[in-house]
Parts: sequence; C-alpha cells; structure tokens
Amino acid sequence: MRSDRGQSAPLGLKIAAACGLLFLHLPILLIFVYAFTTEEKSFVWPPPGLTTQWFAVTWNRLDVWDALSLSVRVAAISTTIALVLGTLCAAAVSQTRFFGRETISLLVILPIALPGIITGIALRSAFALADIPFSFWTIVLGHATFCVVVVYNNAVARFRRTSGSMIEASMDLGADGFQTFRHVVLPNIATALLAGGMLAFALSFDEVIVTTFTAGQQQTVPIWMLEELIRPRQRPVTNVVAMVVVLVTLLPILFAYYLTRDGDQIAGSGK
Repeated sequence: MRSDRGQSAPLGLKIAAACGLLFLHLPILLIFVYAFTTEEKSFVWPPPGLTTQWFAVTWNRLDVWDALSLSVRVAAISTTIALVLGTLCAAAVSQTRFFGRETISLLVILPIALPGIITGIALRSAFALADIPFSFWTIVLGHATFCVVVVYNNAVARFRRTSGSMIEASMDLGADGFQTFRHVVLPNIATALLAGGMLAFALSFDEVIVTTFTAGQQQTVPIWMLEELIRPRQRPVTNVVAMVVVLVTLLPILFAYYLTRDGDQIAGSGK
C-alpha cells in the first residue's frame, strides 16, 4: 500500500494554517514593534518613528527592576518546591500500588485543571482563616500549587517508561535506596525533571490571576504591567518589559521541548 506521508497538503489547508499562525503570533509581533515607537502616549499604527531610547529608560526604572527581581525569586523558589514535591508524588504514584492511588493522582493535578480565579479565591480564603499576612511566601505557595502539577506530569510519565528491572538489579547488587536513586533513577528522569522545572518557571514568571489574590501590595512583572496599562507613564516601557517576559517564558519552553522530544528512548525501557 502506498503511503500518503510524502503527499503535499491541500492549498486550502495551508492557507488555513497560515491564517491560524498569524492570528496567534501577530499580536506578539506588534508588542515588539511598539517597543521601538517614538510615540509615548498612545499606540499609533504605523508608528510615527522608531527609536531604541525606551530600552535605556526601562533599564533605569527602579520599579521595573523591583518587579523583575520579585518575579524571578518567586519563580525560582516555587520551581524548587515543585521539583521536590512533584518528583516524590510521581515516584509514589508510578512505582507503588496502594488504596486511593488514582484519587491522590487526581488531587495532585486538580489545581491546574481548575480556573485560576477559583484557586486564587481558595488560597486567599485559606490565608485569611489562618490569619497569614500577604507576603513573598504567600505568592510562592500560590504558584507552587500549579508548578507541582507541571513537574508531576513530566516525572510520572518518565517513571512509567523506566524499567523496574534496573531498580531491582541495583538493589540486588547491594545499593541502598539513595544510591539507586542517584545512579539509576535520576539519570533516567533528569531530562524530564529539567523540562518540568523550566515549564514551571515559565508559568510562574507570567502568572497573573493567582498572584492577584496572594500578593497583597507587592508587584510581580505581570501585575506591574497591568498597573502600567491602567495608569500609563511611558507606554513603550511596558512593551519593552513585555518583550523580556516573552523571551523569559519562550526560551525555557523551547528548551523543555528539545529535552523531551526524544523521551521514548529510556535506558532499559525495552527490557
């Protein structure tokens, strides 16, 4: 039977795909263009002129650096928490059998399935009942709820493709649990954990809804951008910061895709 893989797609399908890509990415390209506009007060198309002055202005804005620093610190700590908890949950669910295992798996992934506003309201109510003041750590806890899910999903898929015979062989040869994890399990799941961690960092860095309910008076980069759009001082500065956000979130996602695209080739998976 002749394969259809080599046949070209119909012209109509190509046009539809091109229109879909333009619809998704044209607004992002506009962000980059308006970062160079000479117009300060409003967005005019086409831009009256192009300049790079807004990059220097953004560099000297202390409020931008404060928001950027807060976002990076929150994302880094949330990702670290997610890597630990997500890996432990994935190991427990994939490597052992116990009553309620599927229920626990559902509860772990539930925060990312719920609308962000529901998670935000729930966290805000919990902090209020516990009389916990809003701080850096309330933002971290809020972000960790969905970062754990990203790491868990990557780790559990890799655990399930890792051969249990390798772990049994390691234990039979006298290795303890820590040595088995370090020399056998970790090398097989490392790329999945790195990919999950990078995705979690990207999600945390540009999170808006949960942050709104858990930040109090603090401003991460997305919250700062919303404030600037409502009460703009220098509109192109917002677009320059948006460019940074696009790059900070896009690069980890591309790298995570590169790390996991050959995920089926796991040592011992065919034995």
